Amino acid sequence: MGPFDPSAAAAAAAAAAASSSSSSSCSGGSAPKRHHHHHHHHPPPDLDGLLAGAGYKVRSSELHHVAQRLERLETALVNSAAHIPHLASDAVHYNPSDLASWVDSMLSELPSSSFSSPCLPSGFPDPYSPAAAALGGGWVDHPSCSPHPQPHQNVVVPQQPQPQQQQQLTVVTALEEDSGIQLVHALMTCAESVQRGDASLAGSLVEEMRALLTRVDTSRGIGKVAGYFIDALGRRLLGLGSAPASAFENEVLYHHFYEACPYLKFAHFTANQAILEAFDGHDCVHVIDFNLMHGLQWPALIQALALRPRGPPLLRLTGIGPPSPDGRDVLREIGLRLAELARSVNVRFAFRGVAASRLEDVKPWMLQVSPKEAVAVNSIMQLHRLLGSDPPRDPPIGSVLPWIRSLNPKIMTVAEQEANHNRPGFLDRFTEALYYYSTLFDSLEAACPVQPDKALAEMYLQREICNIVGCEGAARVERHEPLDRWRARLGRAGFRPLHLGSNAFKQASMLLTLFSTEGYSVEENEGCLTLCWHSRPLIAASAWQAAPTVVNSPAGVINHDDNNNQL
Repeated sequence: MGPFDPSAAAAAAAAAAASSSSSSSCSGGSAPKRHHHHHHHHPPPDLDGLLAGAGYKVRSSELHHVAQRLERLETALVNSAAHIPHLASDAVHYNPSDLASWVDSMLSELPSSSFSSPCLPSGFPDPYSPAAAALGGGWVDHPSCSPHPQPHQNVVVPQQPQPQQQQQLTVVTALEEDSGIQLVHALMTCAESVQRGDASLAGSLVEEMRALLTRVDTSRGIGKVAGYFIDALGRRLLGLGSAPASAFENEVLYHHFYEACPYLKFAHFTANQAILEAFDGHDCVHVIDFNLMHGLQWPALIQALALRPRGPPLLRLTGIGPPSPDGRDVLREIGLRLAELARSVNVRFAFRGVAASRLEDVKPWMLQVSPKEAVAVNSIMQLHRLLGSDPPRDPPIGSVLPWIRSLNPKIMTVAEQEANHNRPGFLDRFTEALYYYSTLFDSLEAACPVQPDKALAEMYLQREICNIVGCEGAARVERHEPLDRWRARLGRAGFRPLHLGSNAFKQASMLLTLFSTEGYSVEENEGCLTLCWHSRPLIAASAWQAAPTVVNSPAGVINHDDNNNQL
């Protein structure tokens, strides 16, 4: 059975949490009904397939009762420690995938005096009861749930365990999985309580979950992921929102996330290849980077431009980044390092830094774009930060995309998280985030066993979780949306897609060979590329071009599709 699979658990939770969302969204203009579809007390049929695929011989309808019996078993073992050696026998298996019958057989071996009343911790209703359905624990079909990933479990088997050690290890594994199931169910119940405005119940559930965390391994798997979401829920209930962080802290965490896993490297590799191809034949090129950070993306492009058969172009780089609180001109320091590299490979280079706390504060005139340049706009995980605002203001994406379009860029490269964390309903957003970050942490665990990169990369992701769960309005900037939503939005804003070619696919695939872990893959999606972990897309890269402006005039149709950067 192995350690609890966070991705599978979160996927199961997504189905478990659906009833409250469906109930609230179907009420129309009338007052919300509190019955929450009591007649839907059964899980969707595909959950049984998910459990079977993960290696569990237990039906979804039995989960609550298995958890109750595991609770009894745990109490019995505490009360009858002297009887544990008696239980060691050939009939006990190290990997008891048939949970229901295994727990029953274990209970039958213990004296009846060992049992206390079977119950789950308070606040954890039976997810198949009418009471649980009213709390959002009932089961209904939820078409918006993400597809289930292929299960990925790491099982550590001790060397030739003795029968008693084997028995105790089996018990500990099963009890930890029981606590994991309870944690996921409690997280979903708490999120539903937040959506209903029941802060009292949500607060008590947060305390219950913190107690449950003491019974699971919080250094990995569902224990680690649940801990981050519990902290975020607690901050939300206290009105604290995201923890404040300096620009320097963000850059340090960003750098370690870059080193720990292939996600940012994938975005950089695919964007650079697309930019390189778009600049072919141009002698004066200008890259506008919406998030310069350490300038990690650009040494590779500078070196590639140096190798062009017709010689390198003049490269201008405009890097946007936050102002330095200590008065240092960090952007200029990064520009000087890149200029030194460009000089060493004989690339003519000019750098300009634009300090701005928010991307929406940048104006086109600050970029000093020349009509003679081929322009590339590069946005790596930045556009989603423009999707939120405090009413009655409109989201800044509506003003930023038009001025990008006005630059008439030869190419705009975009990389975004392939997730939907911008849904209006809190429970839907929470469910999607729990599933997405469970998968992301699973991949990080496999790809980066090295400290401190791993620990700081996890802190980088923890801050995203805290913002998604703990903030609203303009303060909630981590508003990730999936590729199909970006396609529609960019199309409306006057952009047309550019296919990322076979070279970009090869570059991204070669990148994955640097990571010895199996499980990563690159997939093509209508000209865009996605980086997946066990077939679950996590990052999407795409390329865009300003669509031609067609104007009707008495002389006929005029097609404005040159490199003049003024519309």
